[in-house]
Amino acid sequence: MNEPIPVIRAVDHGTAKLLPDVDRERAWLLTVDGAPQSYVDLDEPTHLEFEYVQRLAHVIDHAAPTGDPLAVLHLGGGACTLPRYVAATRPGSAQTVVDSDAALLELVAEHLPMPADADITVYGTDARRWIETAPDGSADVLVADVFGGSRVPAALTSVEYARQTARVLRTGGIYAANLADGAPFGFLRSQLATFAAAFTELALIAEPSVLRGRRFGNAVLLASHTPIDTVELARRTASDAFPARVEHGKALRRLIGDAAVVRDAGAVPSPRPPEGAFSIG
Repeated sequence: MNEPIPVIRAVDHGTAKLLPDVDRERAWLLTVDGAPQSYVDLDEPTHLEFEYVQRLAHVIDHAAPTGDPLAVLHLGGGACTLPRYVAATRPGSAQTVVDSDAALLELVAEHLPMPADADITVYGTDARRWIETAPDGSADVLVADVFGGSRVPAALTSVEYARQTARVLRTGGIYAANLADGAPFGFLRSQLATFAAAFTELALIAEPSVLRGRRFGNAVLLASHTPIDTVELARRTASDAFPARVEHGKALRRLIGDAAVVRDAGAVPSPRPPEGAFSIG
């Protein structure tokens, strides 16, 4: 039997590598310029290697009764780990994936094809441009996992953008964004303040070591116009291999403090991660 070999290709935003997992027969790690982007197991799409992806999956699991199909818009695609997960756990879900790196999407389609029965449509275009033209009330869940050079683009950090996401969500829908920051949390605090200006309900999922400022890491921001069941989410995230906390209410208001709402005119990308925070060899 032939051993899988790494695939290296120049894409629109850097150099992509598909690296086979020696412990799982048809599993691959996708990196761009050394930064891990996605992990996909073609035989077991419910296997989620990255902790923050597991947390996003908890949000999707809790968005509707088990197995019910959802309309999901994914801003940021990579190797489409979450769309594959949704297709496996919620058959019949209509999903749209938007990623600005068309060459990367071509690489993924060539080497990591989508399940034939999955209703997943992929577009190689700009996420902000897409959200501004998306129909009102067209998504049950909107997932934003967009990084350029390991930083969230400025265009996806403003209140103008946040209001567009609120417009696209259906009644009861939820927005979930993968962010990254470290103490003193200037970026994270500004994002919470910004989305509080567009949504009535917020929550934040992160590991205690990140929330305490001990290290730079991922945090999942949740926003909705209806109450978020933080008790159930906390139960699920606490049982993960790397447990996380769910912050909401007064704790989030304390974290936000006097942080200002971000507007397009003053928006900047998220902070550059410290050397080695996310990169691999």
